[in-house]
Amino acid sequence: MKKMQKRLSDQLLRSLTEKSGDFSVRLRRIIKEDLDMDLQRFAKRAGVASSTLYKIVSEGRAPNLRTLRAIVRCIDDIEGKARGEFIAVIAARSVLDRIEERTVDIDNRKIQVREYPASTIEDAIVAAIRAEDEGARAVVCAPIVSSTVERVVHVPIVTIAPKESVLEAIRIGAKKASL
Repeated sequence: MKKMQKRLSDQLLRSLTEKSGDFSVRLRRIIKEDLDMDLQRFAKRAGVASSTLYKIVSEGRAPNLRTLRAIVRCIDDIEGKARGEFIAVIAARSVLDRIEERTVDIDNRKIQVREYPASTIEDAIVAAIRAEDEGARAVVCAPIVSSTVERVVHVPIVTIAPKESVLEAIRIGAKKASL
């Protein structure tokens, strides 16, 4: 399985906790090299004052929480658009392992499929929020969590309805019960 590259915002946030990590240097590199933007254009897109961003990257000033959130959201937004459209599939790992397609062709457009493993309802909720934050255009999930997930994200939710596997499970259950 192909290992996904860490999101730029994850790299940035990790630099806050690493002993050797330098948030200011990492932020400057992400803006200038990874996103290919100048500081003023990034600041405008993030909704942060240019002077504030300059102080963070040039003087090593620590951002307040509101500024940090705006920076992370902006990075995720830009990176998500660069990665393209995708549909999130939230399911148990055993179900995700059966998905062979990483892209689907819909109306002559290649749509990426991203997997989000979940083993509890809480995992599914967190995965849905993460998927939406990462730019998912829709979420596919199990019926047991779909109504809950629908309340916390603002993208379309599609419920998995595996008719054939349900019928096969009923047949097996009937045989095991000697019916």
